Amino acid sequence: MAAEGPPNLIAPVELDVLREPWPPMRGDAVFSANTLHIMSWRAVEALFAGLGRILEPGGVLAVYGPFRYRGAFTTPSNAEFDAMLRERDPASGVRDFEAVDALAERAGLALQADYPMPANNQLLVWQGK
Repeated sequence: MAAEGPPNLIAPVELDVLREPWPPMRGDAVFSANTLHIMSWRAVEALFAGLGRILEPGGVLAVYGPFRYRGAFTTPSNAEFDAMLRERDPASGVRDFEAVDALAERAGLALQADYPMPANNQLLVWQGK
C-alpha cells in the first residue's frame, strides 16, 4: 500500500494536452517534471489553459525542470541542453520563466516559490487565486 500512495492520491494521468476535451477531472494539486522543455510551445500553452480549468480554487501547480530567466540560461550546460533539444525537435527547448509565468497568471495562478534544484533545474510553485 505504501508504494501506491495515500487513498486520496489518484494514479498518474496520461494526458495529451492538445486533445480536447480533456478527460473529466478536478484536483487540488498537479505536479509535472521535465515536461515543458520537451513540449511544443503550443502544447505548453494548452497545458496551462487546461490546468486553469481542472485545478480546484486555491489549487497548487508544481513544475520541475530547466528554465531561462530574462532570456538567459542559468548555466552553460542548460544552453547546451537547449541546443540539443532544438536540434532534435525545433519546437522544444528550455522555456523562459517569464513566458511560463504569464501563462500561469492567465490561468488564474500566482507564483508562490521558485526553488533552485539539483542538476540546474528549478521547482516552480503556483497557487490558484
